Amino acid sequence: MRADDWHLTEETENPADIEDFLDRAGDFLRSRPALHTTQLSMLEKWRAQGPDAPGSEARVLGRLEERGEVRAVLFHRRASRRLMLTSLSPEQADALAALWARLGRPLAGVTADHETAAAFAAAWQRHTGAEPTVRVRLHLYRLGTLTPPEPFPEGRGRLVGEREHEHLMDWCRAFAADVGEEVTINAGTWAGTRFAEKRYTYWETADGTPVSMAGANPPAGGQVRIDPVYTPAHLRGRGYGAAVTVEVSRAARAAGAEEVVLYTNAANPTSNALYRRLGYRRVTDFLAYDFTPAGPVGKRLSSGCRDDPNGRP
Repeated sequence: MRADDWHLTEETENPADIEDFLDRAGDFLRSRPALHTTQLSMLEKWRAQGPDAPGSEARVLGRLEERGEVRAVLFHRRASRRLMLTSLSPEQADALAALWARLGRPLAGVTADHETAAAFAAAWQRHTGAEPTVRVRLHLYRLGTLTPPEPFPEGRGRLVGEREHEHLMDWCRAFAADVGEEVTINAGTWAGTRFAEKRYTYWETADGTPVSMAGANPPAGGQVRIDPVYTPAHLRGRGYGAAVTVEVSRAARAAGAEEVVLYTNAANPTSNALYRRLGYRRVTDFLAYDFTPAGPVGKRLSSGCRDDPNGRP
């Protein structure tokens, strides 16, 4: 594989860039909608929001083409300085690491399926001396036959209303804190967070008290991803999280989703066991690595200096 098989689109706040990228890479991403859930959802979000949306940022989209066909996709968001990759062979991962190092682009980490992430992390270390450290391991699950728990907790699911926005933000802040996610969530920042574009459902008790919530990303490429699912600590162990997950899973299927998926932290046996009982089946594992620069090359990359003074890919 040659490095110039990668086609990079720079500064893609322009909606036309998103449309062009979807035209070229959309069929590839939609060919495996569960595996590409994050990429599909992010592209739809960027396309819908436009360049002036809160939280818009400079980013790079890339596609690997071989013999005229798209074989892989990358996202690089300037704010986080992280790569998100679809599946690559070890040779493809090495060629991309060499290209990225040659371009002098700062890189704080990578997220991809287990094999791709490990191959790229090793290649990045070879080319730059940066030390890779696993940040988190994730399982990707896809819904098979939905199996509600028995006994099913009393109550009902309902969509979260606009008047409950403050309460919803409180729970999203609590969820982010639980999973170690560094994000500021308030009325001023909400629209720029990853929580804003979702449709939320509460599970409430018979007296109308919300006891659990689940979010669902807008449909993209025939798939819907459930995220987040949260129950306050003092209400856990009563089946509320299972109930609200069943509710949003049913709603996604009823709305026509061909695939309903979700991620779990591999280190959380409770949530993994719960989703398996509900009928979710593991698709694959993902790894997120952080990179610690080492030596003069690493220092140069972390400072954001480029080989090309014009910053072209």
